[in-house]
Amino acid sequence: MEGKNQATILLVEDEPVFRLIYRGVLQNAGYTVIEAPDGQTGWEMIRERKPDLVLLDLILPRMSGHEVLHNIRSDAATRDIPVVIFSVMGQEKDVERSFALGANEHRMKGMESPVKILGLIQEILNKKPAA
Repeated sequence: MEGKNQATILLVEDEPVFRLIYRGVLQNAGYTVIEAPDGQTGWEMIRERKPDLVLLDLILPRMSGHEVLHNIRSDAATRDIPVVIFSVMGQEKDVERSFALGANEHRMKGMESPVKILGLIQEILNKKPAA
């Protein structure tokens, strides 16, 4: 592993257990992790901190993940931030809506290992043009 990745990832997740698991995996890979327990706080942090990537749940208090994603893509200051939807909502209509709103990926929570999600995040960040 090549030291610190220097990228900041915002984890927008209301379940403390998932935040704990993914915080550990991402920090061990060298990422800076910031967290929001609800959609409204997540959106505020996105506007203020401009993370390098957002790992976003859909079922959230105060603002749904799809609303947060819509806000990200509607704001010139945030529209290019990669967003990975990570949710138990995996029906075709949910996935289609995520992509229609501009998600980079939509993955089912619990269906892929944290290491596989880490690999996906690394792949997306490696493709992102330098600012």
